[in-house]
Amino acid sequence: MPSLAHAFPFDPRHGHTRESLSGVPAPAAPEGFDAFWRGRYAEAREVDTAPELGPVEEERDGVRVHGMTYTSVGGVRLGGWVALPDGTSPPGGAGARGAARYGFVVGHGYGGRDRPGPDLPLPLPGAAAILPCVRGMGTRGRVPGIPDTADAHVLTGIGARDTYVIGDCVADLWCAASALLTLAPELELPGAPRLGYLGESFGGGLGALALPWDARFGAAQLTVPTFGNHPLRLTLPCTGSGEAVRAHHREHPEVTEVLAYFDAATAATRLTLPTLVAAALFDPAVPPPGQFAVYNALAGARELKVLTAGHFAYRGIAEEVRELRAHRARFFGEHLGR
Repeated sequence: MPSLAHAFPFDPRHGHTRESLSGVPAPAAPEGFDAFWRGRYAEAREVDTAPELGPVEEERDGVRVHGMTYTSVGGVRLGGWVALPDGTSPPGGAGARGAARYGFVVGHGYGGRDRPGPDLPLPLPGAAAILPCVRGMGTRGRVPGIPDTADAHVLTGIGARDTYVIGDCVADLWCAASALLTLAPELELPGAPRLGYLGESFGGGLGALALPWDARFGAAQLTVPTFGNHPLRLTLPCTGSGEAVRAHHREHPEVTEVLAYFDAATAATRLTLPTLVAAALFDPAVPPPGQFAVYNALAGARELKVLTAGHFAYRGIAEEVRELRAHRARFFGEHLGR
């Protein structure tokens, strides 16, 4: 494991080695875990997402990127972007939208997104994608009463499982998938699932919580996923949203009962679709043991790409990013390609 110089007042490896990380477990599910999430999913599927596509904002990487809005649970109207094939993919013609062969829902990190740039190009040619801003996050996800900073957002409604904002953010992803399928109905043709999921950090944790219940997805990539093994996370200092949760827990220890329903590692024990996890050995924002807990718990086909670090600049990061992009293209080609 390479040595990384840093000035954090704690060890971003938390004393772990690659070998010890492979043994980090997932917490047991609380009573009613599956019923809770199945109920949330059923509620989200009842929503008429009514997506509205805006004008083209940029054209690159074989897609045209539009601004868009859609409706999620609670009648909340959210925004984001949609990338649609630009007509170079058959059967489109010059100036026409090509038929999408695959679709992706792309989750974002804590802090949201102000543009779709870093999430393109998509893993497979001829793909469409929706890049939503979940409630409270990013310039197109602002919602009255929901803070737009990670430390405050992660505590919103945390007093009860039915009010915790993280559950609504998961539902925002399910509704985003519904909106994409409305805009690209060719993706709902009979056969194997044609949707993939991409999520990093906050988006990785939300993906782990969302995917076990949604059969529309056929494969996923979770990069440095958060929310893994909350009981362990509460003992580990960090610079991310987990530190706000740790501080809240010191004053409200009963919050562990709520967090148990939002544990990405627990959810991963129900996640059977092929999943690629990119987990870091060193990460000041999302403790590596929580990341590896998600990977270790996966119930289906899985692949692991070990990163030197997450949420931290280091020599060699550009090469690792290129390797990960190539890895995910091969992975989705195997599991979604046809």
